[in-house]
Amino acid sequence: MPVPSLVETAIIGAGQCGLGASHLLTQAGREHVVLEARPSLGGGWQDRWDSFCLVTPNWTTALPGFAYDGADPDGFMVRDEIRARLTRYASVIGAPVILECPVARATLRPGPSGFQLETAQGTLRADHLIVATGSYHRPTRPPIADALPARLTQLHSHDYTNEAALPPGGVLVVGSGQSGIQLAEELLDAGRETYLAMGSAGWAPRRYRGRDLFSWLAALVTDGPRFGVTLPTVDRLPDPRARLAANPQLTGHGGGHDVDLRALASRGLGLLGRLGAVDGEQLTLAPGLGEALARADGFFDQRLRPPIDGYIAAAGIDAPDEPVVRSSFVPPERPVIDLTTTGIRTVIWTTGYRPDFGWLDLPIFDEQGLPRHSRGLSEVPGLGFLGLVWQYNQASATLFGPTQDGPPLLARMGLVPAEAVQPSVPNLS
Repeated sequence: MPVPSLVETAIIGAGQCGLGASHLLTQAGREHVVLEARPSLGGGWQDRWDSFCLVTPNWTTALPGFAYDGADPDGFMVRDEIRARLTRYASVIGAPVILECPVARATLRPGPSGFQLETAQGTLRADHLIVATGSYHRPTRPPIADALPARLTQLHSHDYTNEAALPPGGVLVVGSGQSGIQLAEELLDAGRETYLAMGSAGWAPRRYRGRDLFSWLAALVTDGPRFGVTLPTVDRLPDPRARLAANPQLTGHGGGHDVDLRALASRGLGLLGRLGAVDGEQLTLAPGLGEALARADGFFDQRLRPPIDGYIAAAGIDAPDEPVVRSSFVPPERPVIDLTTTGIRTVIWTTGYRPDFGWLDLPIFDEQGLPRHSRGLSEVPGLGFLGLVWQYNQASATLFGPTQDGPPLLARMGLVPAEAVQPSVPNLS
């Protein structure tokens, strides 16, 4: 479909949040279009590496008006299945998506209200604007990358495809969040000499008290408020910078399993401290590997176990406690690593993304480049956001985001009736 010259609501981004918002607007009979920069549907998921799979179980792909209907609710979709599911969702809900339509600039429309969008397919004026592009836009790597020897192949996880595409030799993965640990395990399983430089991500179990961890997290999102036990919200973060912190160490590979860095180190993974400095082929490593592992080990007990246990007790759920078994292996701490003697020829940076809203020409951004808002509602009338990291809580930037944050945002914008704000309770049986 061509870009209209005028529409009531423009949604930017056709990932799960943009499509979820489209369904809610269609149900409310509101005119809208969804503008997608990519040539195909599937959102940012299609930018992941070949063997990428969800960290969340398949049942979490239930979106507004589109329940999971596959044969393996407790499995973990691979990249191409995620893309196909979002493509089917767009078709089922009849989303008015315009592909290959990046927005170069969005400004306030001359006049009393509304917005003007300069797109690759023409100018569009909209009364309301919903930005559903998430927060993970620009792959980043630290300045130390520029000091590494020129002989190394360096790439961000965003550009990684598969192990066979890498040069022969050892691989150093930098960052121990979800991408880092999954790639390190994948490379180790492929027989590569693999090293992992620690980051700050915390550990969490794949299953807890008889159920997948995300069953409990989903219950906290949708049912926890009934018992006064919820996930921490953004206003309870100790520092706004924590919004861009790494997610817990989890994987869906191999049907989903615990990822234990100590256990991987006992299998041959070269576990390293943070990168400190570069001197030719020598990498100096920051001291404190043991302390970093202890902090990661304590994340679940400090951040997630208390609200989950509180919810189980308050809701009277029969879920017997069970011990969490961890490896006791103590990896050696190395002050220096030599890139030549270790055979390292590739460095993969799994150092995350930063937001890039440079096309949105409005003075609404904080020092981290994220928009100022109240649960997605901007200080600019008619402007809302969906899928932001920590928009409301840690679930906002996940597949829970459209159901958790979409209805309340659209209701506050006056686009859907308030009674539409009724989150569903997951089946925990």
